[in-house]
Amino acid sequence: MSADGGGRLASTIYGAELATVPQPTFSFLRDLIVQRTGVYFDEPKRDLLADKLAELVTANGLTSFLDYYYLLRYDADAERHWGLLMDRLAVPETFFWRQSEHLRTVATVVAPSHFAAHPGRPLRIWSAACCTGEEPVSLAIALAEAGLLSTWPIEIVGSDGSAAMIARARQARYGERSFRQLPPELKAKYFVPAADGDGTFTPVKCISERIHYVVANLVRPSEIEPLASADIVFCRNVFIYFSDDAIRAVIRVLFERMPDEGYLFVGAAESLTRLSVDFELAEVGGSFLYVKTGRRPRVEGREPRTASVPTVRASTVRGS
Repeated sequence: MSADGGGRLASTIYGAELATVPQPTFSFLRDLIVQRTGVYFDEPKRDLLADKLAELVTANGLTSFLDYYYLLRYDADAERHWGLLMDRLAVPETFFWRQSEHLRTVATVVAPSHFAAHPGRPLRIWSAACCTGEEPVSLAIALAEAGLLSTWPIEIVGSDGSAAMIARARQARYGERSFRQLPPELKAKYFVPAADGDGTFTPVKCISERIHYVVANLVRPSEIEPLASADIVFCRNVFIYFSDDAIRAVIRVLFERMPDEGYLFVGAAESLTRLSVDFELAEVGGSFLYVKTGRRPRVEGREPRTASVPTVRASTVRGS
């Protein structure tokens, strides 16, 4: 897709030319999309939204974004169209060992503390918005390196709102870009070349067999409530795309469902302290994460420290 001199987005691939989304239509689509997916496009991203939707508009034989809005709202096959839109909105930019301090904290602090306190209870980990699976695979590798994956009951679930991303996660074939932060020795230990020799790699069985993948839309409580009861929730690098109201709605489900001694990990660029949510920022094992307000778990025989970091005041933030 490219913009011509008149500010129009020209689709030479699909044989159609679509104007940048007109303001009224943009508002309709923006509000509908954030309601159904949580993803929010503000005014500066109007052309980005047009770029993402243009292929779907032309593929359905439509000539305007307003027609596509009505398709999403009223078509008898609207759920299928929403599934295709979720695939289009997905951001498949991830890699192994991202924010490795989080992985280290889970493997060396949180998981051992869980099994010390609850030796007969499985440790449940949910990787929300897992994209193509690099995050849950990284968690499994970290736990394997700590000697926990093969000796303790650990359940790892990866979910994403895009069925296409989950299909790729289940296929578990990774190119070199996915390995750009994974130490070479871990790649050699936990991955093997794909059988057809296409240059991709797949996780070894002891890693892949411990991960279960499901499609789940974060803004649909009925789809995430069963997953949100996990002891550890990784919801990283997804809230940066969500509206504040959508974030609060997801966090509300997590607060209601997670155990009192649960741990919530978000991305480095994401902060919940500016929102009215029932989680507080804490430092555990060298990582900044969120725990339920007033219910901070004991870790290694001591309370985790309330976080005090530049630009993020240590504070308890509570909803109304």
